[in-house]
Amino acid sequence: MSTAQMTRPPQTLYVSIRRDELRQLKAERDQLQQEVLRLRSHLQGQLDQPSSTQPALC
Repeated sequence: MSTAQMTRPPQTLYVSIRRDELRQLKAERDQLQQEVLRLRSHLQGQLDQPSSTQPALC
């Protein structure tokens, strides 16, 4: 025996955000994207550079 579950349509959630909060979030996003690019570049440099010793992962 199984319990019948009623399925509801998805609900839309509306939120308000202040302009200064939006600017701060955009700046944070840009900073994180730059960090991702820097880390990718660093990782690619590590992969391109043949090395006999691999650093330990922490």
